[in-house]
Amino acid sequence: MEKPVYVIGHKNPDTDSVCSAVCYARLKSLITGKNYIAKRAGHLNEETQYVFDSFKIKPPEYINDVRPQVKDVDIYEIDGVDEQISIKEAWNIMKSNNVVTLPVTEGEELKGLVTIGDISRSYFEVYDSDILARANTRFMNIVDTLKARVITGNTEQTVDSGKVVIAAANPELMEQFIEDGDIVILGNRYEAQLCAIEMNARCIVVCEGAQVSKTIVKVADENNCAVIVTDYDTYTVARLINQSMPISYYMMKRSGLVTFCLTDYIEDIQDVMSKKRFSNFPVVDENGKYAGMISRRNLLRHGRKQLILVDHNERSQAVSGVDTADILEIIDHHRIGSIQTMSPVYFRNQPLGSTATIIYQMYKENNLVPDRETAELLCAAIISDTLILKSPTCTQTDIDACQSLAKLSGIDIDSCGRAMFKAGSNISSKTPKELFNRDFKKFAVGDIVVGVGQVNCMEVDEIANVQKIMGGYIDEVTGENGLDMAFFMITNVLDGCSEVLCGGKNAVQTLSMAFNVQPAGESVHLDGVVSRKKQLFPVIMEALQQ
Repeated sequence: MEKPVYVIGHKNPDTDSVCSAVCYARLKSLITGKNYIAKRAGHLNEETQYVFDSFKIKPPEYINDVRPQVKDVDIYEIDGVDEQISIKEAWNIMKSNNVVTLPVTEGEELKGLVTIGDISRSYFEVYDSDILARANTRFMNIVDTLKARVITGNTEQTVDSGKVVIAAANPELMEQFIEDGDIVILGNRYEAQLCAIEMNARCIVVCEGAQVSKTIVKVADENNCAVIVTDYDTYTVARLINQSMPISYYMMKRSGLVTFCLTDYIEDIQDVMSKKRFSNFPVVDENGKYAGMISRRNLLRHGRKQLILVDHNERSQAVSGVDTADILEIIDHHRIGSIQTMSPVYFRNQPLGSTATIIYQMYKENNLVPDRETAELLCAAIISDTLILKSPTCTQTDIDACQSLAKLSGIDIDSCGRAMFKAGSNISSKTPKELFNRDFKKFAVGDIVVGVGQVNCMEVDEIANVQKIMGGYIDEVTGENGLDMAFFMITNVLDGCSEVLCGGKNAVQTLSMAFNVQPAGESVHLDGVVSRKKQLFPVIMEALQQ
């Protein structure tokens, strides 16, 4: 099955990040006919959740790590076998499938494994004539292994007592070593057949396709003795009959197995594999059901996940494990950051107010008109990232795109934006940590790591409430995530200004000097500053570099 390409935005995703991922995955699938799936690298904030709920669209699923997993490897999906099949049948299955290990299952449940080594043991280490009884061998296993015909007798029975005997002596001597329940291998000698039956043998195996007289059949029925005939000679029957034992006698039970789950990370299981002598390991799904087999050799060519990054190109903002993935494309509208790729990629970066605007351009470039759902998501993303087209990052291209998408979707831009921001400013139940991380991005300026969070508010009372909730948390947050400085923008969308809380060594001084304003304690008021990307961070970066 073709492996998917994941289209994914940044951690702590905002509306533009999530909506753009969904819409670009749809566009790529339309253009190529291949499997592109939108994912998100964090939990939805209230604004984004409102967008998907109001449009009745299912948001993308969450993925927290893109390191290669067992499910990304070529899993050999060989069917499981029943524990009662014979060793000979197991060998035939192995040979036809070119494998050395078979999973033993009951329905979808994994019960154990049988290997080529287990079959070898049955040949080289078994000398007991009563082994068929100890292994509780099914009578039909013996019939199938010897390619025999049942002349008479119960074919449903299980051999649970007695031994295997070759009747090469005369009847007088046979009486000395045949016991109740034995399986007797013999030829076409009438006297030998009759003697074995009268000694209460469980079954007589007549070799070389010899005819069995009606008298023998009648006596066998009277004595509950099965009679089977095989075309093999006595030597071959004696050599083959142990192969009728069920694999359950030799298989390794589930409790002693090393199994891996489809969601296990490759780097976590490699060390476990290296310490075990097995070359193949069973794989189960999240519910413990058998899913296939994996070998050491598979790991050498394990598949990296394939990604398209949207709305970011900073390694610190990317989903965990991004270094182990193959990045195919980057679609963004931010500054060029620190992410590195193993090979050349398609990189589209435009100085626009929203990634969604770029994606709408790509629809038009491919002569495609977004469907209503896609138009709704793209329009909402532009409204969000441009603060209802009022942000300094907003360009005429964004305005034109938003208006076109509003017509396609029937959205009123102003009322939709107000409803979105009102839903996003509902912070009454949030902890300071949740508030800071709901729209958080981390940047590096030389050796200094700077974190900037942002929350948008519609009313003055909301701004005061956020300041109260955050309290002294901004001073604590620099000890987390390796931050040297932390800034938290509380943006008044309608008035076009922000209160910026500062944390970390020289953070307040850096911000006040950068904007030439006086701080008010641990916060700075910035008129006309609403954009983290275009207005706040570039000025901080310039101040730090100087």
